[in-house]
Amino acid sequence: MTTLREVTVLDDQRVQQIREHGLTPDHASALSGTLSLLSEPTRLRILYALDQVGELCVGDLVVALGVGEDSVSYALRLLRTAGLVKARKDGRTVFYRLAPDFPEPLLNHCWLQLVSLSSATKEEL
Repeated sequence: MTTLREVTVLDDQRVQQIREHGLTPDHASALSGTLSLLSEPTRLRILYALDQVGELCVGDLVVALGVGEDSVSYALRLLRTAGLVKARKDGRTVFYRLAPDFPEPLLNHCWLQLVSLSSATKEEL
């Protein structure tokens, strides 16, 4: 087992703030899982599409994104399992939308990053 060696704390107030309000290992693990879901292009494009228009069925996502039905269905299953999207059935058609509790700060951050990356030159990346 690794032990921490004695260190001198330079800013006790900030250290205490992080100890009280920082991410726990469990929260960090959950957040890491959510962020890894966003790292796959099809899933990210689906979330963006749903954010833009509100609700779409699998077939409409397939056409709008130019991605295969299997890929869209698999991505939606992962996103739904993670609680990022919700499904609504209307007859034989299932419509998907962002979950009502989708973290808005995360959503805004993702879209801002997408815009900045899309306008960056190769040298900036």
